[in-house]
Amino acid sequence: MITITKEAEGYLEALADELTISPTRYDQAVARYESLGKWLHRDASKVKQYDPQVYSQGSFRLGTVIKPEDENGQYDIDSVCELAALKKDQLTQYALKELLRVEIEAYRTAQAMVKPLGEGRRCWTLEYADGAQFHMDIVPALPNGTSTRLLLESRGLDARWASTAIAITDNKHALFYQPATDWPRSNPKGYANWFRSRMAVAFSRRRRKLAEAAQASVESIPEYRVVTPLQQAIMILKRHRDQMFSDRKDVKPISVILTTLSAHAYESEETIGQALVSILTKMDRFIGVDGIRYYIPNPSDPLENFADKWAEHPERRAAFYEWLEAARRDFFYAAQVTSRQVITDSVAPRIGRDLAERARDRAAPKSASSLLRPATAASAAAAAPTFPAEARVPGKPAGFGSR
Repeated sequence: MITITKEAEGYLEALADELTISPTRYDQAVARYESLGKWLHRDASKVKQYDPQVYSQGSFRLGTVIKPEDENGQYDIDSVCELAALKKDQLTQYALKELLRVEIEAYRTAQAMVKPLGEGRRCWTLEYADGAQFHMDIVPALPNGTSTRLLLESRGLDARWASTAIAITDNKHALFYQPATDWPRSNPKGYANWFRSRMAVAFSRRRRKLAEAAQASVESIPEYRVVTPLQQAIMILKRHRDQMFSDRKDVKPISVILTTLSAHAYESEETIGQALVSILTKMDRFIGVDGIRYYIPNPSDPLENFADKWAEHPERRAAFYEWLEAARRDFFYAAQVTSRQVITDSVAPRIGRDLAERARDRAAPKSASSLLRPATAASAAAAAPTFPAEARVPGKPAGFGSR
């Protein structure tokens, strides 16, 4: 059993703090998708009648977003635009995507955005001006909760998170241009709800402690300001992976696999060190294999296999296990060391020397608590939440990351 030193715990807290993006960046991201939500609800909007709901997805929604390795790097704002008053049998995937293209292009023009609207398989992309460090992917979607629940139940699968499922567009889908009810599925809200359930105990415990420290009510502590060891551990593991595969991005383990396995392995540990050791020890136990194929089911839609590419690209499976072995070696060793400099030197090769030394310097005098995202408990009590758990109507629109 690994004994984690207090020096290692302090270092890991500082490392997570260094990776956490500033409240200003959160506010800037929120302002961008709220602005789009307001635009889609204006009187002249061609989609206003369909009740467009804009909400975040991916690492911003899960609270696991990290600063780019390069201080001038881009932040990806992954979002969904769900037309809540439309159904799949009323239009094609192409028609939905085109309907939103017209509105998003009009928004881009009205905002005097210089860069052209980009298109991905499933989304439209707004590129903000140089220096803004943001681009926003907007996935067109329709409600799909009932269909998804019936499908999962017919297969005897867990459908508890299905009510928030959506149907999305994919221009590579065989029925993209044809009327059909068979659309690609997603469920960013359902996944986020599952993820929150995995850290619910630790979240409540930390929020209560913050309220006590601030002599405030629990409800006055904004949810987005509370960060759990699970979220902090995932942030650290993502940076370790990014650095390790900086020259091999084609086989880099995808974030949704790291996040899903980490959440499964997490058992409400109270510190980052305890969480990291627990996660790295057990995360591969949640990978299924039938002798040929590997399975990491999407908890919100078990018919989706996050490891589906491993059969076609066995090098990606090998890369995951290579990363896991390296992460275990690096962090298991660091967890047992008492010298901050030795910890720094041991993790620097795979998180970056500059980051490792900033964490060392931050931890040296006294590791500031990172229970609260960069802010004091007192200021948190007065802050407004950025990414609400539920979508709201324009002005305050509130999703799961791209793979």
